[in-house]
Amino acid sequence: MNIQEYFARISYNESHKDADLQNLIAIFQHHIQAIPFENLSMHCGETIELDLQSTYNKIVRKKRGGWCLETNHLLFWALQELGYDVCILGANSYEPAEDAYTEEINHILLKVVIKGNSYIADAGFGGAYQMWQPLMLISGKDQSQMPGIFRFTEDNGTWYFEKVKRKHYSSEQSVPFTDTPELENIRKIYTFTLEPRHINEFQELNTYLQVSPDNILQKKSICTLQTTEGVYALVGWTFSDIKYNYMEDMDLVKITTLTDEEVEKILKDKFNIVLENKLVP
Repeated sequence: MNIQEYFARISYNESHKDADLQNLIAIFQHHIQAIPFENLSMHCGETIELDLQSTYNKIVRKKRGGWCLETNHLLFWALQELGYDVCILGANSYEPAEDAYTEEINHILLKVVIKGNSYIADAGFGGAYQMWQPLMLISGKDQSQMPGIFRFTEDNGTWYFEKVKRKHYSSEQSVPFTDTPELENIRKIYTFTLEPRHINEFQELNTYLQVSPDNILQKKSICTLQTTEGVYALVGWTFSDIKYNYMEDMDLVKITTLTDEEVEKILKDKFNIVLENKLVP
């Protein structure tokens, strides 16, 4: 495993001598714009192995993406190699249908400490809830980025992560629409504590997510990638191209339904992914 090979994968060729915030932001942004959040392995008969060598070969050498357990683990390795003070944390995702957080930890994220300040770096949530740069771990402060306003709230050692939603505008519709009917514009994302974790603690989760028929990753084939303007999302046969802040407090959404052949072409053209096995969306 070679850090220069990883840098080539994310098209990063700037100086990285210092383990400082500026370099962390730059590496993070290159990472999320090069490495898709995707679970396609589950939908083309491949097993996802949760070890660093497998993840490195898949994402760096085969130019694939991965889900949080893979892409954040790879980022963790890279930041460690560069001398950052970084650790893995576990989170419980919010389930909108249940209006509750999952009982079991089902997500990993990273905490990076620079000059006494803690930052959350999560390159593995994907879609429209993906942060575009590490966020300072501070309670109650609005942190505005291109995708929207993010916020952490701490309560008795438990941290809550949420995003202020923007309205969506579709060029096919004459009136704006939002992705949810409720008036509340805060989207809960996940909750976590600052207890450091080891990747081996997530082996059971990695297996469970691949065999449990109830989880969203089993039900839908997902591939999302952050762009310079917004995000591409392929869910099943539906491709969405979202441009952030197209108008004030409004994102432009263009949705296309694809054929099987078009799915393969979109994966190659938009996500730079060529699958070895047949995808069943």
